[in-house]
Amino acid sequence: MTTAGSEKQAAVQRNSSAAGRVLRVGPLKPSLMDALGSGYDALVLPEGDDRAGFLALHGESVTAAVTSGRTGVDAGLMARLPNLGAIVHFGVGYDTTDVDAAVERGIGVSNTPDVLTDCVADLAVGLLIDTVRQVSYNDRYVRERRWIAEGNTPLTRQVTGMRVGIIGLGRIGSAIADRLSGFRCSISYHNRNEINGSPYSYAASPTALAGGVDVLIVAASGGAGTKHLVDREVLDALGPQGYLINVARGSVVDEEALVELLGSGGLAGAGLDVFASEPLVPDALLGLDNVVLLPHVGSATVETRAAMQALTLRNLDQFLADGTLTTPVTR
Repeated sequence: MTTAGSEKQAAVQRNSSAAGRVLRVGPLKPSLMDALGSGYDALVLPEGDDRAGFLALHGESVTAAVTSGRTGVDAGLMARLPNLGAIVHFGVGYDTTDVDAAVERGIGVSNTPDVLTDCVADLAVGLLIDTVRQVSYNDRYVRERRWIAEGNTPLTRQVTGMRVGIIGLGRIGSAIADRLSGFRCSISYHNRNEINGSPYSYAASPTALAGGVDVLIVAASGGAGTKHLVDREVLDALGPQGYLINVARGSVVDEEALVELLGSGGLAGAGLDVFASEPLVPDALLGLDNVVLLPHVGSATVETRAAMQALTLRNLDQFLADGTLTTPVTR
């Protein structure tokens, strides 16, 4: 039997009536979409008016959905998939999926933790340096030939020795702290609960944390529980000499307040990899030289995305084999 024939037979076996069908919800990494199509004969959820008819025809056959943190599976879609047993996320974030509704229905939810920790932490440190030292701004300044006409740019701040606060000292937050310890930064953090044995100082609230640091790094998970955790009060406490770095989710920060303070001098600057309504970015941010804007690329390296894809498929394969998940999300 040819390789193509073997793959097709394997796909048929995986999608037998016992295993059910796999459904892709939303766009994913191209190679992952190809793998789901060729190796699993996955259905693809359409957008718009075609969705209702598609779900009426195929909804009962679906037992596993593969999606990402940008799309997710809401309670309404779950209701149209009565035999859904698992929602497999490509990525660490799952705030667009109604996990509470999934738990009520007995649906397992997985993500891809750990494999993207280093890349996101690397980017957070890079954003911090870029924002504080104004690397991107100075690059534009040279390219626009302003150095010749206007002379040197204003002095910036030193990163080494800065006081850094981290909201969310989980895997990624801890990796960021570890890297910044090499810059002799003093590290403090806020979590819902203090971490026993942590070498870093604990702040009882985000506001208390922000009031005692030069840089506030947001590394908390998204979702309803952390929406606007960094609100106007927190940003005011960070103050006109303070910098905000967000590599978590745009929903964690009150974006309207952030934009206002960055434009009025209420904050010194910000480095943002995430936004509240991606891919839309507030127009007011586009013209600010004290802001570094990235298109949600924290995990966007060849190595990390390959590892994320492998773990996504491992979760899917394990669920189809025995009904369990490799890296389940726990509540």
